[in-house]
Amino acid sequence: QVQLVESGGGLVQAGGSLRLSCAASGSIFSINAMGWYRQAPGKQRDLVATITRGGSTNYADSVKGRFTISRDNVNNTVYLQMGSLKPEDTAVYYCNARLVVSLVNYDYWGRGTQVTVSS
Repeated sequence: QVQLVESGGGLVQAGGSLRLSCAASGSIFSINAMGWYRQAPGKQRDLVATITRGGSTNYADSVKGRFTISRDNVNNTVYLQMGSLKPEDTAVYYCNARLVVSLVNYDYWGRGTQVTVSS
């Protein structure tokens, strides 16, 4: 089991910045990758960025060059630095941890944090 707690959301003007944090606890040594997903009202949950245990990153095209994902392995925390924010970035942002056990993926989710970008 993995528990995830997000923080750092809020209201920001277009062009501004925010940093999201996600603290993991529990079976953290089994985590293969962590990431951020977002879900806008009436839309599906989409990938924003992921980072593997080895530090490899992957980003959605819509956030490349504006967002940076990083992780602090000492404090078991993953961050999402968001810059040049746009109104279309408004969504609930969810932290994800993926464990792979015997070739089976197990996904854990945080409760989400709201990010609102005003124009």
